[in-house]
Amino acid sequence: MPRRDSGRRYDDAGKGRAGGLPFHRRHRKLVVGLLSAVLLVAGAGASYAYLLNSKFGDIAKVKTTGLKDRPDPDQGKALNIMLLGSDKGKAVPGVPADTTLEQDASAAEWPSGKYRSDTLMVVHIAANRKKVYLVSIPRDTAAMLYDETGAPTREEKLNAAFSYYGPNGTISTVEHLTDVRMRHMAIIDWAGFKDLSRAVGGVPVYIPRAFFDPSQKIQWNAGKQTLEGKKALAYVRTRYGLPNGDFDRIARQQNFLRAMMKKMLAKGTTRNPLKLTRTVSALTQNLTVDAEWSSGDMRGLALSLRGVEEKDVTFLTAPVAGTETVSGLGSVARLDPVKSKELFQAMKNDTMGKYIKKYPDEVLKSDKEIS
Repeated sequence: MPRRDSGRRYDDAGKGRAGGLPFHRRHRKLVVGLLSAVLLVAGAGASYAYLLNSKFGDIAKVKTTGLKDRPDPDQGKALNIMLLGSDKGKAVPGVPADTTLEQDASAAEWPSGKYRSDTLMVVHIAANRKKVYLVSIPRDTAAMLYDETGAPTREEKLNAAFSYYGPNGTISTVEHLTDVRMRHMAIIDWAGFKDLSRAVGGVPVYIPRAFFDPSQKIQWNAGKQTLEGKKALAYVRTRYGLPNGDFDRIARQQNFLRAMMKKMLAKGTTRNPLKLTRTVSALTQNLTVDAEWSSGDMRGLALSLRGVEEKDVTFLTAPVAGTETVSGLGSVARLDPVKSKELFQAMKNDTMGKYIKKYPDEVLKSDKEIS
């Protein structure tokens, strides 16, 4: 029988293929992220500043205060920001499907099981604002989950935290896993991702070998392609048919994000008022951030990042020691205890450059080098 705790169900939100929902019903999302938005604003130029600044005011907000037992705030001016990809949500008993994330997060009780977040990244922005690092944490990472008050519950897959406990529970879970204070949080849903890929006119990818995804019933041919909308979403959702499953999917997501960011920052976007408006609108209309992140702070961050280019953004994944099968959860990933501790300490101390120098193989390869 599934465990119940204060009306919450623990039967399927964190499961993989063993006992979980069928793949086509899981929305495996790419976090396109607030990083691209602030970089886009920074590169757009003063002529569109008013338009873009006003868009920041349209972003939905959720309260993330009230958590206990949090890591000490990082020293200095470096920022660590949690990015989540989420679906639109489905109807659960007592909560209609058409309520928004903003509304559900402010309700008396979080609608456990309504939302899923299978993609999670931590963005580290260096204090000097010259380097940015995006670190993916695999969705199947085994972790102690913490609820919306910051209290421990039980070990589960990391992606179950958002489904059970919402934004606050996810922040607390990630902070306990990493011992890194999340200064801010941003969530984007799948509709925003599709709209954004269309707004930039498609995203170029390179598929190194042909393969068939049996879950989505799509044949992917080798070579260069430009993807947008549903096809782009299907590409970043794919993990079946890949040699390393979810780990190869993460690499594809990151390469796709890198290509999308490059296109978003291209002069053809930032100097075209129509394309610029569509791109920023596609992001801000589908974005939710913590209420403590003011529009002024986002604008300030955008301006401080105006010198950052695509080459200054490094992608990597939290180091995994291996996988194992756990009864009731299916296959889970175990983080490497030594290397992951060094990684998270580097985030905390703003020494990511030293970590990359020590572990250069942890950096994302180009799309031509992945499986």
